[in-house]
Amino acid sequence: MNAVANGKVDILQVFLDILVETDAHYCVVGGLAVNAYVEPVVSLDLDIVVISRDIDKVCKVAKAKGLKIARFENSINLTGPKSDLRIQLQTDSRYQSFIDRARQKDILGASQRKFDIQIRPCLTLKLIPPKVI
Repeated sequence: MNAVANGKVDILQVFLDILVETDAHYCVVGGLAVNAYVEPVVSLDLDIVVISRDIDKVCKVAKAKGLKIARFENSINLTGPKSDLRIQLQTDSRYQSFIDRARQKDILGASQRKFDIQIRPCLTLKLIPPKVI
């Protein structure tokens, strides 16, 4: 992952160590979570949900370890100067229930808790049919 993320340090492992150090409850969502079920696709984005009570603790330790923190309305982005990997903590409250249903899986060689797509809540997308002219 370091070669792909232009990394001089393994920021993924640094962040996983932060989650262990802070005993944070979390799950990986998004593209990297899907890699646990399909042929892996490399992404420079790690989307993760950290239980709301642990977010400040995780950010404090991340900052102490040299990660830059940028807060937005529905996310907190963590980046490091020695890697192109972007860690995005999803703070939208609708994601919080995913944590209880997370399962441990290996993703890109690292054991992580990820949202189990087999028990995903029903999410519907409205498909708009094309207009016939």
